[in-house]
Amino acid sequence: MTAVLQVQDLGVSFGGIRAVQNVSFSAAPNAITTVIGPNGAGKSTLFNLISGLLRPHSGRVLLRGEVRTGYPSYLMQRAGLGRSFQITNLFFELTVFENLRLASQRLEPTSRMMLPVKKSKAALARVDELIERFALGTKKGELAGALSHGEQRRLEIAVALAAKPSILLLDEPTQGMSHSDTADTAALIRDLARDVTILLIEHDIGVVMDISSHIIVMHQGKKLAEGTPQQVRSDPVVQSAYFGHA
Repeated sequence: MTAVLQVQDLGVSFGGIRAVQNVSFSAAPNAITTVIGPNGAGKSTLFNLISGLLRPHSGRVLLRGEVRTGYPSYLMQRAGLGRSFQITNLFFELTVFENLRLASQRLEPTSRMMLPVKKSKAALARVDELIERFALGTKKGELAGALSHGEQRRLEIAVALAAKPSILLLDEPTQGMSHSDTADTAALIRDLARDVTILLIEHDIGVVMDISSHIIVMHQGKKLAEGTPQQVRSDPVVQSAYFGHA
């Protein structure tokens, strides 16, 4: 089965620091591929290289078989990549509806860009779909800044999905959540994988082992290991470097 995303020998340096070194992996369709590793392992930098926020010094990024190495973020989004961030990234002074409405505008042809909002039928239909799927109906008219942390994170995932990407990058979506919100978000991510390929960074090992199809372990900018949750859990090198015991 053709991978949605292929990362080949990707690398970047900052001064004398090699933040990401020759990392390669693939993300299969409708799978949850999770990147784990201690703080400073290079996980978010890897996401920035893939999504176009940083230009790699070496290697290639292929999206659905097409080379997209170094493309800026807006072109990666057009090519089918959606992303959420480690720090919540929303328009806090706009309502839930308005955040989703802006993100969904990408679905409208450029010939309709100057028409009134009420004429944007594709975008408005997408907003309705997302509000229902993410259970945001009662929050539709609330400012994003007034939502709870868990609700903001859920809204951010919905915003990232608005343009119907083929792959969704989620950078620590459960960070700062309560136990119940974490469980709900994990269930949501598992459900989303029916429709979109997911590349995930996550620190909660319980969540990682529960929902991941494939795991990439990073350490000091390098790929240390990869495999199924069972393979990664039993790997003595991973146990020593990541979990702190052999």
